[in-house]
Amino acid sequence: MKSLKLLAGPGIAAVLLAAGFSSPACAQAPIPVVAPIIVDTAVPIIVSAVKPKPKFTGAAKFEGFVMNANIAQITVRAKGNDLGLRTFALSEAASAKMQQIVDKGGYQYGDKVTVVYDPASQKALQVKGKPSKPI
Repeated sequence: MKSLKLLAGPGIAAVLLAAGFSSPACAQAPIPVVAPIIVDTAVPIIVSAVKPKPKFTGAAKFEGFVMNANIAQITVRAKGNDLGLRTFALSEAASAKMQQIVDKGGYQYGDKVTVVYDPASQKALQVKGKPSKPI
């Protein structure tokens, strides 16, 4: 009787295992696809909006050295070309800023500046550069 129990236990397990692997229903039926559950997500929280830097649209830059500057215009020699001279009339905003700079001594000959200008009208919108101390 003991030998029968010893043979029957693993034998039944082997039969059930073989039946599970060779089931014709498993081989012919497609595996059901379970659709993922879509959960309504919350709206993202914006901590702080990114503010882009203001840029001059359509403006060009001219880098060089100051030849002459006053509250009405600025003459600049090109950085890489010693023969390239350009004179820019100043816009109203740039003229007001230039007046403050002239009151403190103004740009001197040879000061390095970058002129942001409108290519259509050749007016300087902004003059960037540090004026040197007057002599």
